[in-house]
Amino acid sequence: MTSLPLSPQVFTILAMLIEQRAGLHYGPEDRDLLSEKVSSRALDAGFDSLLDYYYFLRYDPKGSAALDALVDSLLVHETYFFREPQSLQVLVDELLVPAVHAGQHPRVWCAASATGEEPLTLAMMLDAKGVLGDVSLLATDLSVRALERARAGEYNLRCLRALPKGVEGRWLDVVDGRPRVRPELVAKVEWKQLNLMDTANFPPPGSFDAVLCRNVLIYFQDDTARRVVDGLTRVLKPGGQLVVGTSESLMRFGTALHCEERRGSFFYRKVES
Repeated sequence: MTSLPLSPQVFTILAMLIEQRAGLHYGPEDRDLLSEKVSSRALDAGFDSLLDYYYFLRYDPKGSAALDALVDSLLVHETYFFREPQSLQVLVDELLVPAVHAGQHPRVWCAASATGEEPLTLAMMLDAKGVLGDVSLLATDLSVRALERARAGEYNLRCLRALPKGVEGRWLDVVDGRPRVRPELVAKVEWKQLNLMDTANFPPPGSFDAVLCRNVLIYFQDDTARRVVDGLTRVLKPGGQLVVGTSESLMRFGTALHCEERRGSFFYRKVES
């Protein structure tokens, strides 16, 4: 594919525009990579200059939608069913099931859920415990395209590479080599488009017992990650849990969250005031 020239100056303003919209950070070492990824969008839109394309994205009335489409093409949707399952199982066993048995109706938000494998895995785990109908699940993502796939419940075989026994035939079926999650399970999740940069549009404060934001913050600069974590903390109830990926840590941010280890998984609990 032909890559259009990308000067350091244009790279800087283009990378800044993308980071402001989606939080994705591109350093100087990523200039060639970004040039390659953005050039195809620019050429398809009829531009032969990335500076002109930047001005279009930044100032044209149609630029906002084009910027969203560009960001969508840059997002990493690499996920699969039962990815890092231990923290999900601990969440189910030690927080959600006890809450249901205590007569509560816990709510969980899966932020940046991509094509939906994570919330659907959680739904399967809750159903296995007989409490799915008593837990509300919200799944959001920036990508409208990813959410459409999630709502359809149609996947590829790569998504099944960590699938434990007993799942196929109960919650999903493979027909002609195409996995499909059963519609009644997909319907247990509320799917919404949401940009994690738009913290003002987050759900109401204190409305969730747990928030999952796993393998997302690694793509953000520290100041962006801190702002997102602060927003996620606000939506937690006192004592609520934030779960991030196994390779992520919030300790350096000095948040109002208390880190706890449970069965080898780390949870960040909102301190009760």
